Amino acid sequence: MKTVLVTAFEPFGGDKLNPTQMVLERLPAELSGCALEKILLPVEFVRSREAACEAYDRLRPDAVVMLGLAGTRDAITPETTGRNLMKARIPDNAGYEPQDEPVVPDGPETLSSTFPVEKIVEAVRAKGIPARASDSAGLYVCNNLLYAMLDHNGGAVPTGFIHVPAVPELGHPDMPSMEFDMIYEGICAALGAVAESLE
Repeated sequence: MKTVLVTAFEPFGGDKLNPTQMVLERLPAELSGCALEKILLPVEFVRSREAACEAYDRLRPDAVVMLGLAGTRDAITPETTGRNLMKARIPDNAGYEPQDEPVVPDGPETLSSTFPVEKIVEAVRAKGIPARASDSAGLYVCNNLLYAMLDHNGGAVPTGFIHVPAVPELGHPDMPSMEFDMIYEGICAALGAVAESLE
């Protein structure tokens, strides 16, 4: 059976929950014929990438799908590109606040996701859930993780990052949001598209 490493993040920025953690906790052990290896990461530039890359080396999965919250978005957005830049608008959960620092010194400016972005978008939209590709994963911990993992595994297996919107339970009426069940169904569809790409 093929294995997919799925990562999500704990709450950050003063929030009490993170919808990606909620997704991770609900995901079954197997989906679309693949075993899911689930890892919850701290919202920390250094520790998140270390933990994810250690898990990759230990598990040697057939694909890597990383999840994160983008509170300004109203759709599920698989990322096409990681940028070799860290620029924190707020400190991470360890208090680290890098400004204009590279993720990997002397690394290329960008690295491209190697999972099937357009097929993921199609699969999520087929469920009636808003989705679109994104060319910017931001410059915070999510982008840092995407770039670091692509650098670490060289894109040898389908590897990418998916941002999800906030949920209403976060209590940010000024932000777009999506019901959790819809986010969960969308991520399951996305994982199904990744699994199909492994056949």
